[in-house]
Parts: sequence; C-alpha cells; structure tokens
Amino acid sequence: MLLRSLVTGACTLGVLGAAAALKLATGQVPSALLHSDRKSVTVAQKDMKVELLPALTDNYMYLLIDEDTREAAIVDPVEPIKVLDAIKKHRVRLTTVLTTHHHWDHAGGNEKLVRLLPGLKVYGGDDRVGALTQKVSHSSTLKVGSLNVKCLFTPCHTTGHICYFVTKDNSSEPPAVFTGDTLFIGGCGKFFEGTPDEMYRALIEVLGRLPPETRVYCGHEYTINNLKFARHVEPKNEAVRRKLSWAKETYSNGEPTIPSTMAEEFTYNPFMRVREKSVQDHAGKTDPIATMGSIRKEKDSFRVPKE
Repeated sequence: MLLRSLVTGACTLGVLGAAAALKLATGQVPSALLHSDRKSVTVAQKDMKVELLPALTDNYMYLLIDEDTREAAIVDPVEPIKVLDAIKKHRVRLTTVLTTHHHWDHAGGNEKLVRLLPGLKVYGGDDRVGALTQKVSHSSTLKVGSLNVKCLFTPCHTTGHICYFVTKDNSSEPPAVFTGDTLFIGGCGKFFEGTPDEMYRALIEVLGRLPPETRVYCGHEYTINNLKFARHVEPKNEAVRRKLSWAKETYSNGEPTIPSTMAEEFTYNPFMRVREKSVQDHAGKTDPIATMGSIRKEKDSFRVPKE
C-alpha cells in the first residue's frame, strides 16, 4: 500500500559548495535552493511502515515505524525539520538514528536533530559520524520497538559504512534493508575508501545473501542513470530495459523508484551480476572481482546518454 504526499527537496554539494555544505551540516539549508517537485511515499506493512523522505536534490531519508509500539527510527536525517514534520504526521515516538556513513549528505543533520530531540540514540560504524552515541560493527543488533535491526558492515564507499537489515519475529512480510551508498537500485557507490574486493564482499557475500524478497531502500535517486549504464554493459538484458522504462515513467510522475528487492537487483544491476558471463565479457575479464573493479572504473567516467 502506497500513500503519497508532497515534500521538499534541496541541492547537492556540487551546487551548494563547501560553505553551504557546512551550513547544511548545522541544518541551515539556503532557502533559495529549495524545490518541491519530489514526492514522499509510505510503504506500509502490518508490522512496519517506511516513509521515504526526499532530501537535498536526490537523497532519501527513511522514517522506519514499528506499528506495534509506534516507536520509530530515522535513517540518515540530513534535513532534521522534515524529520520532525514526519514524526508529527505519523504520531510516533522517535528514539533512534541509524547512520549509514559519515558523509555530510547522510550524517550532516545528526547534531541538529539531537539538539532538537535530546536523548536520541545515534548509531553508526564510524567515529566520523556526527553525534554518535553507539558505534556498531558487523552483526551488532538493536531494537526499534518490536523490530529487529541487524547491522551489516559494508566498507568500500567509506571504511565505516553500515547497512541496516530490519525484520520482525514470526512475520511473513518482506524484511527491509537500508543500504546507504553501498547498493543503489541498478548500481553501487563509488569506491572512495575501499577496493573492488571489498565491494564484491559487500554486495555479493553480505547483501546478496539476504532473503530475495528483502526490500532495498538506498541513499539516492540514481536509478535511471544507473540503468542506462547497465544497458551499456548488457544491451541484450531485457530486465534492464524493462526496469529502465518503468523508472523513467515513475520518475517523470515525481515518484520515487525505490524500493526494489534483492531478487530484482540480481537481474539488472551489473555490480550484482559480476559473476555473469555477459558482464565479464563486457569488462574483458574472467574473474568477478576484477570485473567489479573494471566496470566501476568505467562507470566513474561514463557519459550518460539523454535517452
């Protein structure tokens, strides 16, 4: 069930510049750069609810709600005022901040949010995360009401990147994973602080072993450009073409292209498909880790076609 409402976006670091990014870290987003053409979506299940809160130009924050207790967590709250509006709308008690990594467009709102709501527990896997109260590592667990949250250590984009896998005991509904800038719909994050081997482990051996029905909530709306690169890598892959067509239509309506599922990612995401011969042939490699490095390097300089 999807419930849609209008929300506000803002701008990325490339537009803001370093000085404005510093203002953003303290919650001061220049009002002249705000826009309101992106919609939020609430994905509702019996045991959990996730509201996608667009932020900046292409980021997502996620309000995770335990339906049993009305306790909530927020993932990467870069725009704290939007978070406050969302918790008022849903009439929930925010107790927890789940930070995927320390980059300003994910953790830049932590300190202001903690000032606005004292007593929040702030989780992350990196000492560089603002307002951190609890450093976590691989397989650390915590609770948000009756929901179980398992921390998955996925270094590469940053050395302390954490994904959060959310389940409910005795539930027949799909679990959720919040992947930050490790796994995107149809793509993966840049290797700023890691290696192809680390991203292979993160995508294939950690995230790739989650239940196939797991819903993937990533950190950015990069889907269309990612799938254009996927089409370049595998021009005969019909799953890529179908997903790209759907994503273009969905985005043109101002709606998010998120979430996907883990099962879907294995059909069209080239970084999840580095063991496939078609992807290896494109890269000119026979090893999946070498393929991972090759296509990431190619993606870094890929000129995205208009269509």
